[in-house]
Amino acid sequence: MTITFAELGFYIIGLFILFLTPGPVWVALVARTMAGGFAQAWPLTMGVAIGDFFWAIAAALGMGWIASSFDGAMFALKIVASLFFLWMGVTILRSAQGKIRTDGKLTQPGVLAGFLAGLIVILANPKAILFYMGVLPGFFDLSAMTRQDIMLIATASFVVPLVGNLTIAFFVGRARTLLSSERSVQRMNQLAGGLLIIVGLIIPFA
Repeated sequence: MTITFAELGFYIIGLFILFLTPGPVWVALVARTMAGGFAQAWPLTMGVAIGDFFWAIAAALGMGWIASSFDGAMFALKIVASLFFLWMGVTILRSAQGKIRTDGKLTQPGVLAGFLAGLIVILANPKAILFYMGVLPGFFDLSAMTRQDIMLIATASFVVPLVGNLTIAFFVGRARTLLSSERSVQRMNQLAGGLLIIVGLIIPFA
């Protein structure tokens, strides 16, 4: 294993900050839980988490090959990661106001339907792989990664959204109140956007 616990911890913090940004999956979780209880919510969270696990491995392998094949690639990828976080932070701040829109396909009842919806929403979204490709180089030296490193990163990418989404489902009453308030959503977006910008500024010096 070549990555340190400090690097892994910093990565987990970055994942958690991104998780704090409300989106369609949050709304789908609330809707599914209100309709059928926790039993309808956990399949969606599993599908999303497995999709994140897959994309993290794919990005680590692809970016690792680039970093080990070209001189100076690791520094360039780190700068890209920094700019990616800055861009996401500014984008979230600019669109902090407004309601969250949801996709009806994510709220169809049934365990299998929930799992497939969560899986498809991640695997069919090109932004997911672009996110991991843009983020991973900012936290790890991908040119020296081992299989154990990749599995640790993928596991973190699986656990963070899983625990976060299950927590939302568990406290669905509070989550529903929060997401129904435009002012609350605006404040959370402003907080998440500001934190993303801070992470983006720290990455080049980490």
